Amino acid sequence: MNKRLICYLLMILAVLPFLNPSLALAYGKKEDLKIHFDSIIVDSHNDTMMKVIDNETWLPKVNIGKDTKNHIDIPKLKAGGLKVPFFAAYTAGYYGNDSRSISRTLALINALYWTEGNNRDTFKIVGTVEEIEKTVKDGKIAAVPTIEGGYSFNESNTIELINQYYDLGVRVVGFNWNYSNYLGEGCNRIYGDPKKTPSSGGLTKLGEKLAIEMNRLGMVIDVSHMAESTFWDIIAISKAPIIASHSGVYSLRKHPRNLTDEQLKALAKNGGVIGIVFYPDFLTDSKTAYIKDYVDNIDYAVNLAGIDHVGIGSDFDGGRLPNDIKDSSELYKVTEELVRRGYSKEDIEKLLGKNTLRVLNEVERIAKTNSKDSKRNLYITPEFKMGEIVINSTPLLAAKIESLNGAKIDETKSRIIVDGISYKPIYNEKTSNLSLKIKKTLKEKFHVVTFEVWNNKGDIQRETRIFYLK
Repeated sequence: MNKRLICYLLMILAVLPFLNPSLALAYGKKEDLKIHFDSIIVDSHNDTMMKVIDNETWLPKVNIGKDTKNHIDIPKLKAGGLKVPFFAAYTAGYYGNDSRSISRTLALINALYWTEGNNRDTFKIVGTVEEIEKTVKDGKIAAVPTIEGGYSFNESNTIELINQYYDLGVRVVGFNWNYSNYLGEGCNRIYGDPKKTPSSGGLTKLGEKLAIEMNRLGMVIDVSHMAESTFWDIIAISKAPIIASHSGVYSLRKHPRNLTDEQLKALAKNGGVIGIVFYPDFLTDSKTAYIKDYVDNIDYAVNLAGIDHVGIGSDFDGGRLPNDIKDSSELYKVTEELVRRGYSKEDIEKLLGKNTLRVLNEVERIAKTNSKDSKRNLYITPEFKMGEIVINSTPLLAAKIESLNGAKIDETKSRIIVDGISYKPIYNEKTSNLSLKIKKTLKEKFHVVTFEVWNNKGDIQRETRIFYLK
């Protein structure tokens, strides 16, 4: 065929979509979807695990590996291209009962492990950016455990408990859910007691300790639901970037859950990210909201804080959605609107996930400068698996210990930690068992135990498990 004729035909094919409006629309939609599904999409907040557990027992019962009525299940995540959802363990706090808050938090983390166990081919809990990228490359959902509401922390357990949560894979912690607590003031500026007692002040000394320890460990501080005074204290003390996992823009909707212009600028200077929330009450003064209102909040935050400091923070399964998005399977509608408003492919990729991944990566980097690596010369095998049901309310907690290369267990330093409280265990050298018999009756449903073992060469290893009392 004549080369000139071939070139002519190719030119016709290239412009044909734009000569026919319907073809142009289809062509555009296809390009929008390619940008969307080629991106690593990160959503920094959902409450789906609340839909997974039984309301009475708090044991997991709904497998999101199948179609459900939830905003999120694995088929919907696949359909919507959402590859990295942050699953929150949410509690509003049980005022004066920190043990109850620990139990509730652990119930939701346990549900995430149960979900992973039932869907190993499609779903994996991840703790680092490297693991996220590998899991996404393998075609699986990369699930990041987070905590919303630090009501399980008190003066006696905070440092040990945050380390146990880290062991369980938690990488983001929001100090408040509206109500104030031992860590600082929530955005409602009241405590969660029946009288709703007024609170005052920002971050407490205990909150400062927790923030510093989270920086050391490599955990992201989440400032959504905080009082503005607490936010500014976090900005002052954190050496690592922070996130507002699911918030809106105060200038567009004057709500205490949203960030002011000054906060957005400070968040950008800190290197952090705001995840724009879908909940209509935080997007607009109207009773109903639409994707355009959602992207209005993105536009405003981008124009003020910069393209590198805005992301997605849906709050799927935590509240209502805009009228024109029914669940996570329709997340692509956000990308379509971003394209319509002229955002470039590179900027859309940042908004959909790269910005939040950058924060995780930077927090990891800062943590590495504060930590020391331990050689893997110790192996710990607890006698029960994650989430195991225990009948005895004063259980014997035990693990088999293996120390390599002739090293001996250092009994003076080895510990067993239960719900953030450290205990001196018994080590049986003949059986290589480390054990602790609980003496005081455990009353709540869920508990967490950590076996921390040292040897005489200075090696340290930990194994942490959740267990349930029936």
